[in-house]
Amino acid sequence: MPSVTDSKTCDNKGILMLDPNKPYTLDRVVRMVLSAGFVICLIWSLEYLATVLVPFVSALLMAYLLNPVTSAIEKKVGSRGVAVVVTVLGSIGFFVGIIWVVVPMMTSEIAHMGSVLQELVSNQEFAERVRTSLPPDLWVWVKNFAADRDIQDFFTSSGALAIAKGVALKVMPGITGVLRGTASLFTGILSLGVILLYLVFLLGDFGTIQKQWQNYLPKGYRQDATDFLEEFKQTMSHYFRGQVIIALLVGVLLSIGFLIIGLPLALVLGLFIGILNIAPYLGTIGLAPAVLLGGLSSLEAGDSPWLGIGLVLLVFVVVQALQEIVLIPRIQGEGLGLSPWMIILALSIWGKLLGFLGLLIALPVTCLLLSFYRRLIARRDKVMNEAGQG
Repeated sequence: MPSVTDSKTCDNKGILMLDPNKPYTLDRVVRMVLSAGFVICLIWSLEYLATVLVPFVSALLMAYLLNPVTSAIEKKVGSRGVAVVVTVLGSIGFFVGIIWVVVPMMTSEIAHMGSVLQELVSNQEFAERVRTSLPPDLWVWVKNFAADRDIQDFFTSSGALAIAKGVALKVMPGITGVLRGTASLFTGILSLGVILLYLVFLLGDFGTIQKQWQNYLPKGYRQDATDFLEEFKQTMSHYFRGQVIIALLVGVLLSIGFLIIGLPLALVLGLFIGILNIAPYLGTIGLAPAVLLGGLSSLEAGDSPWLGIGLVLLVFVVVQALQEIVLIPRIQGEGLGLSPWMIILALSIWGKLLGFLGLLIALPVTCLLLSFYRRLIARRDKVMNEAGQG
């Protein structure tokens, strides 16, 4: 009579594992179906609760990024509460300062670009100079682009602020969906307040959670869970936190470079390309409008459009070289990073499934699944090696 171990293999903890060389059993099929059902229900639940979870997930990611700062301040002042308050107030002051300086510059740049497009439509001499400097097909596209009413509405101070307001409401849903019909300013402030409240409590508990979370697990699973989360932490630290910092620095460097060459919408394009750079090389998408604006800016100044295009490409190449030679080796190192194709695929899939919530959790969840898969493969190889030696 065959023993149990003839059809199954035991791992080093005595847990029965199905031999991958044996055909699927009913028990194995049922487990796979139940697992698939659980995943589907989980995704459906996240989609249903997305508007409520976005403020929490946003605060959680910010707390993860700010926790090293809070810990460093805690060592200096000796109090976690004081460190949290200093970190949060400092972050608020930093972002308010950026907004205070950047928003007027952005609105001014957008209004200036609107005047350039308007001149392209109404000024025949300027339009003729542009037409003779561009290939025929590109000139037709530029002319139609400049004449589009939606484009003209966008390139005004009021139009840009209206779009920014709509983006802000999309980024801060949850509370806004409950308070429809009330003042949008009030709902926006309330949403920010909820995120900040989450952030304060999460930063306050980060140290305690890191020290005591193992106590909530059965003893038999603590070591495995600790090893797994340590690998996940390494993946996140090497990619997520490092890549966010690199993307912000690239955005700042591009903005400075575009400002130096006098590119219209320099801050908007620089920061936009920097944000896209969270997924490596995705920032090249922002190169097309930058090149277009560089050419138009040169034409407006009476120069060849290729001069402006060449300056834009020069800034982009210099910043890209700094990113590859200086920023990535010093900040990200040679860690367990994610491949660019994997990042883009993760953002696309999770964004499609869960909208903005999916974009927020795409990289952390991908890092989590990657760590789990690596450990699963390592354990399977270990079991197979032990079975072969036996």
